[in-house]
Amino acid sequence: MKKTLLFLLIILSACKTETKEVLVEEGIVNQQSSKKTLEDLKTNHFEVFDYVDEKTKDTVIMQKYFIAFLKSGANTSQNKEETEKLQKEHLAHLGKMYDLGYADISGPFGDDGAIRGITIYNVPTLKMADSLANSDPMVKAGRLEIEIHSWWAAKGYGLR
Repeated sequence: MKKTLLFLLIILSACKTETKEVLVEEGIVNQQSSKKTLEDLKTNHFEVFDYVDEKTKDTVIMQKYFIAFLKSGANTSQNKEETEKLQKEHLAHLGKMYDLGYADISGPFGDDGAIRGITIYNVPTLKMADSLANSDPMVKAGRLEIEIHSWWAAKGYGLR
C-alpha cells in the first residue's frame, strides 16, 4: 500500500510539473501573472502600460519610476563631525527607503561633479517621490539638493 501511494505521488508530481512547463511554454502562466501585476499596480495608482515582446511573446509591463538626482547643495559649512553624522543619517535614510520598498536603487557617482548620486523611487506619484527625497537629512541640511525626473522602465528587469 505504501509503495502504491508513493508511486501515485511521484506520478502526480511529474504531471503537475509537466503541466506547468506546458503552460509556461504557451505563455499562459506569464499572461496570468502579468495581468495580476498590472491590475495590482493600477489599483495602487502607478502609471503603467504593457506590450507583448515580439521575440519572446512575453508581456512586458512598463512602469513610471522617479529618478532623484542628488546634487551638491549650497550649504557645505558643516564641520567634519557634523558632516560624518549627516552622512550616516543619509545612508540610514536611503536604506530605510529601500527596506520600505520606496526606492529600488541608490548610489553615488564616481566623479566629483555637481551631481553626486541618484535614487530611483518606486512610488506612484512625483509628489511622493519628492517628499521622500526631500526628507533625506543631507537635503534638509542643505548639503544636497534634489532634482527629480520621471523615468519609464520594464517592471521586474534588473541591472546586468
